Amino acid sequence: MLFVFDSERRHSIWMKNALIPLDMIWINSKKEVVHIEHSAPPCKESPCPTYSSDQHAQYVLELNGGWAIKHGLSLGDTVLF
Repeated sequence: MLFVFDSERRHSIWMKNALIPLDMIWINSKKEVVHIEHSAPPCKESPCPTYSSDQHAQYVLELNGGWAIKHGLSLGDTVLF
């Protein structure tokens, strides 16, 4: 799932109702990876923990847990969508 925000800033994400661990990829307006949260576990009870990047981002991409490592995704990589 790709979250698209109106502006580039620090966005927080939580995992409510997720069924599997997810990689969360924060991407800036230049489409550069600025943070990767690897295999974040699903939230099992409220309140859910939140995840965020120290860097500003305009997009957050959620992928199956382990995808970023399996495919060699790194900070500074450029993504296309």
